[in-house]
Amino acid sequence: MVLNKKGIFFTLITITILTLFATTYSTYTLFQDREPINSRIQTLNNFVASVEQDLPRQTYISGYRSILLFNKYIVETGTYISDPQASLSELFFNATLNGVPQDLMTDATFSNLESFLQDNAEKINANLTLQNPTITISQDDPWNLKITLVTTLTIQDKGGLATWNKTSITSSYIPIKNFDDPIYSVNTAGKVLLKINQTPYTNFVVGGDYSNLTDHFRNSFYKTSTSGPSFLMRLEGNLSSDPNGIESLVNPQTLANAGISAKYKSVVDYIYFSTDNPTKYSVPAVSNLILDDEDNHLTTYNVSSVAVPI
Repeated sequence: MVLNKKGIFFTLITITILTLFATTYSTYTLFQDREPINSRIQTLNNFVASVEQDLPRQTYISGYRSILLFNKYIVETGTYISDPQASLSELFFNATLNGVPQDLMTDATFSNLESFLQDNAEKINANLTLQNPTITISQDDPWNLKITLVTTLTIQDKGGLATWNKTSITSSYIPIKNFDDPIYSVNTAGKVLLKINQTPYTNFVVGGDYSNLTDHFRNSFYKTSTSGPSFLMRLEGNLSSDPNGIESLVNPQTLANAGISAKYKSVVDYIYFSTDNPTKYSVPAVSNLILDDEDNHLTTYNVSSVAVPI
């Protein structure tokens, strides 16, 4: 009986050890099998992240080149872009503007973007598609154009391990600085190409010193103005007011240098280049400066106390 009890005891210990060994080995084997799976998923996750970084960069390039082409078209034809939204889409998807091929859009169209991303997907043995793409142009601040690309992004591991499917909304902001102002280009027949440059001044007259205002006027710097048109509206030739509007002061001397006779009216650009002609005020301290007070311009430029109606 004693021997039998000892035998049973050792048998139980042996079974327990074997069970622990089998369990440990199975766990180790499972862990070993999951390592390549985890590594593969991490590779795919990194690729998805890289695509989400590439899309804004590629959207920016396409949008920037499109605005350059808008400026070029306006100067060459003397006409505005009647529908910037439609023209942007045409350039992005067809590389044409009003049906004319544009070399500048080489490598900047949707098909180029998709091919570039697909080639990168091939390198990690994955498939990538961009479906139902749309591209839009808008402004939500005075100094930048907003280009938004919306598309369904699908990335699939060729081995069937994982698939990513999401609606991708990518927005890129393009500064309007140094683009030509379309209303100058059209209204001077391309003789005066004024670059958008933001004024460095917040106060135009300081303690009787008019040097800031004089410099702002002579260089036709731009300031924000909710009474003026945005840059996007300027592309269309729309001089209406906008919350993201800007304005400059037209310098008659700049026009004269280009052989253009100056008008005798307010030099606020969206008024000067329109048919409006509100009451005029001269500012004796600044030669050739004529303003109006329809949109509080006398207050804006700190000359209310010295402006003289003419």
